Amino acid sequence: MNSKNLSLGLCALTLTAVTLYPVVQSHDALPMPTLPPPQFPPGKVLSQARPRIDVVFVLDTTGSMSGLLQSAKDKIWSLATTMAQAQPAPEIRVGLVAYRDRGDAYITQTFDLTSDLDSMYATLMDFQAAGGGDGPEAVNQALHDAVTKLAWSPAQNAYKVVFLVGDAPPHMDYQDDVKYPVTLALARQKGIVVNTIQCGEDGSATPPWQQIASLGDGNFLQVAQGGSAVAITTPFDDKLARLAANLDETRLYYGNQEKRAEKQRKMEATSKLEASASVAAKARRATFNATASGTANLLGDSELVDDVARGRVDLSKINQAELPAPLQAMAPAAQASYLQAQAVKRDALKREIKVAADERAAYLKEKVAAEGGARASLDQQLFGTVRAQAEKKGLRYEADAPAY
Repeated sequence: MNSKNLSLGLCALTLTAVTLYPVVQSHDALPMPTLPPPQFPPGKVLSQARPRIDVVFVLDTTGSMSGLLQSAKDKIWSLATTMAQAQPAPEIRVGLVAYRDRGDAYITQTFDLTSDLDSMYATLMDFQAAGGGDGPEAVNQALHDAVTKLAWSPAQNAYKVVFLVGDAPPHMDYQDDVKYPVTLALARQKGIVVNTIQCGEDGSATPPWQQIASLGDGNFLQVAQGGSAVAITTPFDDKLARLAANLDETRLYYGNQEKRAEKQRKMEATSKLEASASVAAKARRATFNATASGTANLLGDSELVDDVARGRVDLSKINQAELPAPLQAMAPAAQASYLQAQAVKRDALKREIKVAADERAAYLKEKVAAEGGARASLDQQLFGTVRAQAEKKGLRYEADAPAY
């Protein structure tokens, strides 16, 4: 039995603990290449009226990672909600690179950075752990795809971060690979921080995982077998999940056939989430969607209630055929009245979610304290990493903000 298979079951994102290690450059570390300055494509630079956080998860999806994959599906919303607590409230985009190895069903699959976390989450739910088994994996290609194939913000003051998560070392014997020191030099040129989370205790994986974090200006975290983490069901989860579903029902999209088809896909992603996600994940999603940062995920663009309420569009000038189906048969006055009622309902639901989310946070704080705290939990270590790195970009977090 090889060392990778020995790590089977050692890592569960919500059921294990982590230790944050100081990153130490090993004496035989590969040299850092010298690269020319980055060349960004011409075009309009995105507005930085609000700060931006771009976070990409690079996930090993081979067979030994089944526990972590399932837990990651539940924890995405916790991290998003944690990041949304910054002041000023940031725009948050999330991307994903799943990787296995040559000879498996795929080497890498990428999901570009997006503020539509529902669709990203639906994609993540499709991933199942399989393949692998020979020890090293396609870590080099996965990192290179994350740094070069995704639409990272060109803004220098954006917090851009990768979390590389896996349990095996990279293949360094593939002659046509871009080796990770080269990719990490490019990441530094682009202002992308690379953190690593080693899952399990494979001794052959630890040195390269530490070195990747060192070259990436990031932190090395390790998920150990015998720890504990925050995985508490609260009395508020069901209520928050129900409120989230009610909030979803206030959305009304308009536009041409192509735009409405795009929004239908978003609604289908939400339906998939509702059918498959845990109640706790739905509760965390509700909390996120009620924040300023979560509006982009909840609504996206071409959402009629918000556009009319904020004066971005004149209802009377929209082609009737491009209106949502419930409005097409209504008289203009009835349309306006209906949209106003939806806006009032939405605001009331967000206030109710905020109250329930605060109650949930207080409950968790008390429960975690009663169980001796959670300083070593992956939740808290991830939040500590994000907080320290994001503060360098001007984002501020409350010291006792919940991370669960």
